[in-house]
Formats: sequence, C-alpha cells, structure tokens
Amino acid sequence: MPPSRATSSPCGAWGTSLKAEAAGGHRALSAGRARRAGGRRLGAYLFGILAASALTVALAVAVLRPPLNDVLFLALLFAITGGGSALIGLVSHRLGWWRRFRSLAQTLTLGYVIAAALTLLNVWLTARMMFLNAHDLTLAGLLLVFAGGISVSFGYFVSASITHTLRAMSDAAGRLAEGDFGVRVDVPGQDEVAHLARSFNTMAARLERADADQRALEAARRDLVAWASHDLRTPLASLRAMLHALADGVVSDPPGVARYLQQSQAEVSRMSALIDDLFELAQMDAGSLALRAEASALSDLISDTLAAFGARAQARQVTLTGAIAPGVDPVWMASDKISRVLGNLVENAIRHTPPGGRIELSAVARPGEVLVTVRDSGEGIPPADLPRVFERFYRGDAARTRAEARAGALSGGAGLGLAIARGLVEAHGGRIWVESPPGQGTALCFTLPRPA
Repeated sequence: MPPSRATSSPCGAWGTSLKAEAAGGHRALSAGRARRAGGRRLGAYLFGILAASALTVALAVAVLRPPLNDVLFLALLFAITGGGSALIGLVSHRLGWWRRFRSLAQTLTLGYVIAAALTLLNVWLTARMMFLNAHDLTLAGLLLVFAGGISVSFGYFVSASITHTLRAMSDAAGRLAEGDFGVRVDVPGQDEVAHLARSFNTMAARLERADADQRALEAARRDLVAWASHDLRTPLASLRAMLHALADGVVSDPPGVARYLQQSQAEVSRMSALIDDLFELAQMDAGSLALRAEASALSDLISDTLAAFGARAQARQVTLTGAIAPGVDPVWMASDKISRVLGNLVENAIRHTPPGGRIELSAVARPGEVLVTVRDSGEGIPPADLPRVFERFYRGDAARTRAEARAGALSGGAGLGLAIARGLVEAHGGRIWVESPPGQGTALCFTLPRPA
C-alpha cells in the first residue's frame, strides 16, 4: 500500500485570513473615525460662519435699527460673502494646502493669511456697497490691511512658539529611540501640547523603568547560570574523582569503598536538591506552581520541622526550640510547600548560628493571619546585605562563606533557600521579611492568611 501524502490543513490559511480580516477591519474602523472627525470639523466650520453672520445681522438690527429692506440686503450680502469664504476654506482644505509645508509655523501662518484676506475681502465688499464716500472706503481698506498684517505677525509668533515645543519633543523622541531613556521635556501650561509633553515624560519614565528591570533581569539570569554551573561543577568533580578512585582500585578496602560510596551518594543528593530547587524556581517564574491549599494544622508542621532538624542542630551544638501560641490553627495553606519554607528557614538559621547558640521557631495568631518567626542568636546580617537576602544565589559576604566551609557547614547552601521561601509564601498570599538588629541575631518572619 503506497504511503499516503500529507495534506496541508486549511487551519493555517484560515488563521491568516482571520488576521487579515481583523487588520482590514481595524483599518476600516480607523478610516471611519477619521471621516467622522473630519465631518465634525466641517460642521463646526460652517456653523461658525452661519453664527457669525446671524450675530452680525442681529447686532445691526439692535443697534442701527435699519429698515426691513436694508436688513434683508445685509443678510443677503452676508450670505454671499460668508458662502464665498466657506467655499474658499473648503477648497484650500480639499487641495491640502495645509500639508504642503515642512513647518507647522508656516502652515499656521498661511491660515492666518487666508483668514486676514477673507476678512479684508468681506469688509471691503460690504463697505463698497454701503459707503458712499470713496475716501472712507480707501481708509477702511488701509486699516484692514494694517490689522491683517498685525494678525498674521501675531499668528506667526504664536505658532513659532508652539512649533518650538513640538521640535523639542521630536528631538527628545529621537533620543528616546536611540536608547536615552532619561530624556524629559519640560513644557509648562495646560493646553494639548503640555498634556502631550506630560504623556511623553510618563512614557519615557516607564520605558526607563522597564529598561532597568530588563537589565536587572539579564544580570540575574547571568548570575543564575554562573552560580548554578559552579554549584553543579563542584559535586560533579568530587563525584568523578571518587568514582575514578574506585574504578582504578586506588581504594579497595571495604571501609574505604563504603566511605567513598556514601560520599558519592551525598554528592548525588546535593546535585539532585539543587536541580529540584532550580525547577521549582522556574515553576514560580512561569506562574505554573501548583498549590493544593486547604485548612491545615500549622502546629503539626512546626513540630515535624523541629523533629527533622533536631539532629542537625545538635551536631552543630545549637539549641533548637519551638513555641506555638494558642489559636494558631487552622491555616489555609499547601502543607508540603509551607513545610519546605519552614525547612529552608531553619536550615539557614542553623548554618549561620555558631556553636552554643539558640534557634527558636514560633507562631502566633494575628487578625486574619498567622505570624511565623525563626529567630537565631547568630552573628546577624550587615545592614547593607539585608535588601539582598532573598535574592537567588545570594550567600552573604565571602569571609562568612569561607568560615562555614572550614567549619564543615551543612551541604547545600546554594543561596536558593530563601528565594524559594519567598516565592512559596507570596504564592500563598503572605509576606516574608528579615529583621537583623546589629549584634542581636536574625529573625526571618512570614505571614499566612487564615480562613474566615
């Protein structure tokens, strides 16, 4: 039987067609809005001319009280001159005279020139029909030319100031496009240009914050790769050396073989824990962390944590105690995740508490929430390091890290425990923070909401 040929599904073409139709619909909607806006502008323009004509006739009737024939003649004259003015404005707009200049100041100046010319024409025609004295008509024309020149000069001055602001915004937009996110435009006032400048500054500030966040994210990713590579390379090198020793027969006595195998298992467990931590952080970043929350007993988790870490604390000669206030239970939580949080905080406290120190794990009920505290009597955290304790792969100063290594600190310590604890607590809707007064140890605190 010959193999069947694969036929292309129409879904891709259908999706492309839908996108094209959506884009066409968007363009049609934009064009429709532009036509409606143009219609509103045209209506306002014609209404302004009609209103000016009607108001002038009404004022003439109220002030001059002319005969009816003169009123009708004046209305007809205004209708003719006003209609001519409207026609000239529509033709100039239709031909696109406003868009043929490279400067908005020139465009606005042209508008003032046309307005002054229409004013001069209307008044001259009206005066020619109404005035009997040619000398008065000439004088009125000269005065109108003078007034029109002043109007055009004033219009150019105002439009030049507006275009200067727009040119400054254009230059700032160019700098922003080149990556200068610190650029700002200072435009005082309450008009549309000032509002546009404030919107531009808001956009630039948001882009600057987004750029800073992006740079911080890239730095965090580089640190993540570097620290993960380092923390995986170290146990791998140790595991490779021990396996080579066993394979080459360098260690052949049963006690030595057993010790090497035990150390190899410990290194494998260490790498497995690090990979699990990285996977859990990836789930938090992707927003796919599954929480099976229910009303549970927090006191049981605290008791289990104390029992699980009691031997480690005793090996470090550290006293580990717990205190649970009445009314703590129940707490709305995913028990496995909060158990992980408690374990990370207690393990961190054991790692940073010197022999002879104390660690207390406590929980108290507060309105609407439960406060859990892990307090140790260690050396504390320098104030400069407090904002970074919940960062990934952050391990404090190098001197303390080397001291822990020489003292045989617990395995792990990759700097992910507190970052994971923060992500899990915040996923529950709680808060987590650190308090470390100088010389008074450290307290890691977090809250969890309680069911109503």
